[in-house]
Amino acid sequence: MSAVNPSPNSPALNGSVLVLIQFDVCEELRLDRLQQTVSARTVQLPSLKHSVPAYVRYQRPPVVEPLQTLLLESGERLEGEIKYYDYGVVSVVYQLPFSGDWESLVQLASRWVWDVDFASHVEPIVRQKLQRATSCMVKPYARWLSEDYFIFHVREVAGAPTADELMRDNLLRIAQIVRGDRLNLSIGECTEVLHSQISYYATDVAVIGWNAAFLYDSAAGAETAIQLLEYANSQLLEFRHYDELLSGILDGVYASLEEKKGTFARWRLARSATSLHTVLLDVAELTERADNAIKFLSDMFAARLYKLAAAKVGVPDYKDLVERKLKTAEDLYHYMVEQFNQSRAFFLEATVVLILLIELFYFFRGRPL
Repeated sequence: MSAVNPSPNSPALNGSVLVLIQFDVCEELRLDRLQQTVSARTVQLPSLKHSVPAYVRYQRPPVVEPLQTLLLESGERLEGEIKYYDYGVVSVVYQLPFSGDWESLVQLASRWVWDVDFASHVEPIVRQKLQRATSCMVKPYARWLSEDYFIFHVREVAGAPTADELMRDNLLRIAQIVRGDRLNLSIGECTEVLHSQISYYATDVAVIGWNAAFLYDSAAGAETAIQLLEYANSQLLEFRHYDELLSGILDGVYASLEEKKGTFARWRLARSATSLHTVLLDVAELTERADNAIKFLSDMFAARLYKLAAAKVGVPDYKDLVERKLKTAEDLYHYMVEQFNQSRAFFLEATVVLILLIELFYFFRGRPL
């Protein structure tokens, strides 16, 4: 546990620091089989802020199991768990309890964000876990994409300030924590961080950045925010994968079109077009599954929180890239089909002309001079 005695001029803070490391390991994880293979349970999102039934639900809840304690070179001991999502993402969350002052939290944030390579610690653990679950993996990937994200959750601050008071008095430090920076940030950068906050009650606030988030909330209140941040990062990972996949496919199609110039070469475009269309359907189905893994039934605050988190980590940007490349691939498919149809029409017309010439040849050959 990281425990630092607060200085006389700094309020005491109590909470947890979480690191989220995710890997895109396969096209699909069969959770029903996986749950029979590992000692795990399914997860549901709790209701956000309201004492009513949950209005944020997983379409297919992930399967989760605990992990052994992770010991860092610094001596910090982290407790963790691993989650398996049906769309092929494995998510690991490690947590360290924190008690100290603002300056010690700023220092810890900077060290964890920039100096600790969590992915190198966690990837061997994930690979070991998946060795016993290979039958649950559909089309495993040879190369894994990864994402990491940090969440600094403060449950208690001395004096119990409101969210507005906390942001007013500690904006510079919160901005440093969210950016993972030891140095004082500019007013403009602090203002940018200020625009990334969202609150429901007067006593809670979430400040979300591209690489880290700061939460001031109770343990129960922060739980759904943490899970929505986890989901947004898993979406980012999926869209990154599809962006790379489509880039490779488009490069291959362009190369194929360069090689298959000429009327008769166009005949070979039919097979390429069929293969491209199959990939397009598969990618569209998979992206839709990842995009709709969570449903917001009537909780508008949860929807706004997710929208802010997704925007900050870059989900809409990669989603737009994927959609544009899907549109380009679809246009190429139609072009290839059109080229093939033109070649087929040319061949049919040439065949008709040839047959007519043969008939005329025999007709005139049979006539007496």
